[in-house]
Amino acid sequence: MDLSIVIPLKDEEESLPELAAWIRNVVNTHGYSYEIIMVDDGSRDNSWGVIQQLNSQDAHIKGIKFQRNYGKSAALNEAFRVAKGDVVITMDADLQDSPDEIPGLYRMIKDEGYDLVSGWKKRRYDNVLTKNIPSKFFNAVTRRMSGIHLHDFNCGLKSYKRKVVKSTGIYPSWLNGRDSGRLAKKWLNIAPGSTVKPSLDGNVSSMVSWT
Repeated sequence: MDLSIVIPLKDEEESLPELAAWIRNVVNTHGYSYEIIMVDDGSRDNSWGVIQQLNSQDAHIKGIKFQRNYGKSAALNEAFRVAKGDVVITMDADLQDSPDEIPGLYRMIKDEGYDLVSGWKKRRYDNVLTKNIPSKFFNAVTRRMSGIHLHDFNCGLKSYKRKVVKSTGIYPSWLNGRDSGRLAKKWLNIAPGSTVKPSLDGNVSSMVSWT
């Protein structure tokens, strides 16, 4: 399988149908074999019901449901455990990460030999005080501590070689901290932050469509 597209989410029922259709259009245009793994991290809305409906319409879409909110790291780790694609791409569910970037991220792993490629939101559509400024501070501190010079550690849009997600343990602890950052920098071929154009417009309690 070419691609596993992993989408951790919480309370995103309205965006999921549009996101799934957008991803499907991109990957089908490029002829990729793929799966979409949506991880419901304790949503209180009808996100799980939407995932089940999407799965009934398209077997490429698979779902994991947590009993409560465990956080993004746990959601990604659970999806990484079952992902089958040669390239694993993660993205947020709020439509700020553009699926149009998928071919470029896939190519950088498969053809250019990188182990990890991180997206970079050059323009953010979040609150300046509560999101943008804290994000810039976090990125600056993490770059200094880890020695890994990514533009945007917080960007949900990333791609990985399969062997990386199968051997790193819980994401993203291996990228945080001075020692783990140096280890990652030593052993992984990490691409410089690529420019991403944003869209302008516990326990696991359930799974759907798993073989």
